[in-house]
Amino acid sequence: MKKIKHILAVILVSILAFSCKNDVKPEVKTVAVETKAVKELDPNATYAKAEFTIDGMTCQIGCAATIEKKIAKMEGVKSSVVDFDKKLAMVEYDEAKVTPSLLEKTVTGVADIYKVSNMKTVTDFSTKKSCDENCTKSCCTNKTEAEKMACAADCKKVCCVKKA
Repeated sequence: MKKIKHILAVILVSILAFSCKNDVKPEVKTVAVETKAVKELDPNATYAKAEFTIDGMTCQIGCAATIEKKIAKMEGVKSSVVDFDKKLAMVEYDEAKVTPSLLEKTVTGVADIYKVSNMKTVTDFSTKKSCDENCTKSCCTNKTEAEKMACAADCKKVCCVKKA
């Protein structure tokens, strides 16, 4: 009788061990990938350019980049650039869809610490570069002689004047 019990126990364990295989079949999942929608620009729209100062930014990536993205996502905005070093935002927008007050509201809506000032409509954006205190990011660094001469006219720092 003991032999029969042992044989039955071995058979039972064998059956359980081999019959409990988890035949896992690969599961196919469909994942929706978000793509950036291309903005449809109205060819008949009148575009204006605005520049304004943003106070309260503390970093390039967290502050300036976030503000730039928020403005760029606005309906009617063609382009937006926020220069952290100059605390300057340059936005090209459809006058029918966006107003300077709406731009200001968008910036201050990102965080309460951001303050907009010197809002003005311009024909061309300010793109003048200047030297920093140590002249390491000099507007004349790594430029051709012609570019250095053009740079020296805008930049009054000693580092640029010497290189020009």
